[in-house]
Amino acid sequence: MVTNTAANAASGTRRPEVAGVLLAAGGGRRLGGRPKALLEHRGRPLVEHAVRSLRDGGCGPLHVVLGAAAGEVRERAELTGCAVTVNPGWEEGMGSSLRLGLAALAGSDADAALVLLVDQPGIGAEAVARVREACRSRSSLAAAAYDGERGHPVLFGADRWADIAAGAVGDQGARGYLREHRDAITLVECSDVAQAYDIDTAADLGHLE
Repeated sequence: MVTNTAANAASGTRRPEVAGVLLAAGGGRRLGGRPKALLEHRGRPLVEHAVRSLRDGGCGPLHVVLGAAAGEVRERAELTGCAVTVNPGWEEGMGSSLRLGLAALAGSDADAALVLLVDQPGIGAEAVARVREACRSRSSLAAAAYDGERGHPVLFGADRWADIAAGAVGDQGARGYLREHRDAITLVECSDVAQAYDIDTAADLGHLE
């Protein structure tokens, strides 16, 4: 199989630039109001692990959308090299954070945005890299799959950002857009390198080390 990098080298074209967008604004309502970005995993805030997954997976620039306890997250977490946006309306749901994350890329050279959620620590750099490599153009649409079921991370080509943002409301995020365009999605199987569990409830905290 010829990789994107090899094909680009042969044709003289540049490798698409894929920005990483981390949605890390949640307040952890079902966790007793513990902001998800600050949950500890291997001795460090969860947000740091997600940023590392994006960076090591080949994404850049990196944009982090914070919300609940944003000031404390900035004090405690190492976010050097990341552009940080604070979502004042984070309680409205994931949609508002996705809109802000995509808006932060306006005017950039990014060909696509790869969106990762802070509360999925089982998704690391290998899964990010696989989905990142599915970017072929500014109209690309791709997502990780786990045993054939679509999950995160998700990659949105820049030509799609405006329509995605327009439909990103409440907790739906891009779900509606992805349903409407399911035939255009490139699914990238990642079940052999990642686990797509969420940290939503107290029972889920057992996944953290």
